[in-house]
Amino acid sequence: MKIVIGNRNYSTWSLRGWLALKQTGADFEEVVIPLDTPETHAAILSHSAAGRVPVLIDGDVTVWDSLAIIEYLAELFPQAGLWPQEQAARAHARAIVAEMHSGFAALRGHYPMNIRRTPAARPEDAAVEADVARVMAIWNETRARFGQGGDFLYGAFSAADAFYAPVVSRFVTYEVAVDAAARAYMEAVMAHPAMAEWCAAGLAETWIVPADEVD
Repeated sequence: MKIVIGNRNYSTWSLRGWLALKQTGADFEEVVIPLDTPETHAAILSHSAAGRVPVLIDGDVTVWDSLAIIEYLAELFPQAGLWPQEQAARAHARAIVAEMHSGFAALRGHYPMNIRRTPAARPEDAAVEADVARVMAIWNETRARFGQGGDFLYGAFSAADAFYAPVVSRFVTYEVAVDAAARAYMEAVMAHPAMAEWCAAGLAETWIVPADEVD
């Protein structure tokens, strides 16, 4: 099995797929493609006609969307617990993952993931503040309803945590003000061994994507 990812420092979608794959415990190969270079598009096209990362390759199966990767892995490795076992929790998890997959444009644009950036705040606008408030509401409501069994959204680490991990990283980088419950959740995500591994590798990278180097 092989996963094609972008720079760890910047590539949020790559992080989501990679965390899910790590959760399965499967052995896999990594291919890292630096983003925003003259060679980037052609390099990704050599793995997927969609031209985007991440890409999961499993024999003759190619999956090129992070959410589709998670669904594929959940079917292949049901013991990994990528989705909660209980039906109501599983439906809820799919809903909040889909909301992140398609939404939060203001937050994404204003807070590009940049693990190497020295933590410092950025001024917010109303749209960003609304996105931040919605994320905190999702985390706190999910933890209150389903998270009693552990430190993550549904207790144990799941696909939902993989999907919100890049937001956690952004909130740390830009020193976003959060309440105590959200802070505790963020600390759990950042301490997760796979997240720590990803961040350490991101800190060691030297590639620069100027668009994501914001003041």
